[in-house]
Amino acid sequence: MNQPNSVIEILESIGAYASRYDVWLCDIWGVIHNGLTKHQSATRACSKFRDQGGTVIFITNAPRPRESIQTQLQQLDVPDTAYDNIVTSGDVTRHLLLEYHGRSVFHLGPKRDRPIFDGLELNLRPLDNADVVLCSGLYDDQTETPEDYASLLQDISERQLPMICANPDLIVERGQKIVYCAGALAQAYSQLGGNVMYAGKPHSPIYDRALELASNKSRADISRDRVLAIGDGLKTDMAGAQNASLDALFVASGVHLKPDQTSSLREDIVHLFADADFL
Repeated sequence: MNQPNSVIEILESIGAYASRYDVWLCDIWGVIHNGLTKHQSATRACSKFRDQGGTVIFITNAPRPRESIQTQLQQLDVPDTAYDNIVTSGDVTRHLLLEYHGRSVFHLGPKRDRPIFDGLELNLRPLDNADVVLCSGLYDDQTETPEDYASLLQDISERQLPMICANPDLIVERGQKIVYCAGALAQAYSQLGGNVMYAGKPHSPIYDRALELASNKSRADISRDRVLAIGDGLKTDMAGAQNASLDALFVASGVHLKPDQTSSLREDIVHLFADADFL
């Protein structure tokens, strides 16, 4: 738990702590699913928490609008009963892009992220004609690494273009494989002296929006000491919780392995959320 002036507690199960909180801000990728299959015990625990009057907001650094993530959850058979709402870094990114209304954007990322531009009056252009770079990830995160983008990032740096990073995550677990995310490219660009604006965790706008949605659901202000942030990212979930003055539950597996290692995250999730009948 991320509690001021207290030691870090090592938990074997979330059950004993559930009643301390009214709201869970729960990471999706790495906690609710691994990109290929859902974590049954985690979704069941979220549903049970809601049954007992709690609010669950899924908060994710996915660089796509909420509707796209909801569709993905349905495809992975994550029940609607597991959450009240979803906040994505893609939604926050769209807000940042409004500052470039009518201007030219170079999209650095896979085509599957193009819905982030839907309804925005922006011109997608080659780098030579761009006013800003929107980075949503690697073109092929199955085979590429940030080193493959050294030349492109140097070119962007020489043009002194600002970059919006739609997903601050550095890496993510997909099945048993660790792949790189937009945050890794943004980090490399920043090291070249580039100007990077980050949407999503660990930055405050995505937490402010999540707490706003939780307040709307309960029709009352939410006390931050009654909110628990759950995630598996030290530099995103844990740092974000600290910045937002929230307690945090750290799932210590998965993305903390090297890219060529396999993970026991699924077993850790099962154990952590095993006693869903906790209230």
